[in-house]
Amino acid sequence: MNTALDVVTFGEAMMLLVADRPGPLEQAEMFYKRTAGAETNVAIGLARLGLRVGWASRLGTDSMGRYLLAAMTKEGVDCSHVACDAGRSTGFQFKGQVTDGSDPEVEYHRKGSAASHMGIADIDQAWLISARHLHATGVFAAISPTTLAAAEKTMELMRSAGRSVSFDPNLRPTLWATPELMRTSINALATRADWVLPGLEEGRFLTGEHSPEGIAGYYRQRGAKLVTVKLGSQGAYFDGDAGSAYVAGFPVARVVDTVGAGDGFAVGVISALLDGLSVPEAVRRGTWIGSLVVQVLGDSEGLPTRAELSKARL
Repeated sequence: MNTALDVVTFGEAMMLLVADRPGPLEQAEMFYKRTAGAETNVAIGLARLGLRVGWASRLGTDSMGRYLLAAMTKEGVDCSHVACDAGRSTGFQFKGQVTDGSDPEVEYHRKGSAASHMGIADIDQAWLISARHLHATGVFAAISPTTLAAAEKTMELMRSAGRSVSFDPNLRPTLWATPELMRTSINALATRADWVLPGLEEGRFLTGEHSPEGIAGYYRQRGAKLVTVKLGSQGAYFDGDAGSAYVAGFPVARVVDTVGAGDGFAVGVISALLDGLSVPEAVRRGTWIGSLVVQVLGDSEGLPTRAELSKARL
């Protein structure tokens, strides 16, 4: 693969086991194997659109790690900086099946995983800054103190090299010691990003502001060049150097599963901006991809190809 990458991301991949039927997890008798992870969802989505994407992580040498590595490689993601750790296990999760858009039951098994032991030593600076863009999320930062340090360092290195950085807060309260630590840490990371992509409720918690305008203004005042506030079915609000506006959502006949919609939105915004489109066009692409994701089971199954994007004229 060409070493000149478009996008790099660091994060934990987990094997996702989706129940074969709706209802409590303990009543499921079969599970479908899938990939899961905020950063890997974005990596897959960008790769399907033809961007050159690199993913850095650690996996165990167990069957789950081998499955994830093969799946990411098949998607066309550069996995040359994924280390396989024989002494650690790969994280995994069980997910209940939903078909009505409600929040599925999710059970995580990630404590002490190979990825949680990543740190600054896992950063290959030359490889990192070979990319035009870094996408970071609050999930990788939350896994352990060493992954938080790695997240901070990668963002600093990319900004120092003149590259662009996007950041999705992707709050995971159970991974943080306290809500206050989560708020402080996530906001500190956001100040290292050019493009900040919070959801409305996330933004309210993180900033104390209640309106999309207020949330966007909070991060704009702290150096963000662009803030997009995700509003679910209502679309999104953006505030950037070229102005601010609301972008309507795409109508969806039936919402099946909302998990991964925010990652799909990030795929749309990042890909469009790297394609040279305007901010309104980028946010519109983001809302469209998010609308595709909520109509299917699985975290990344709804992410489109470049041909599908072209057909939709987005």
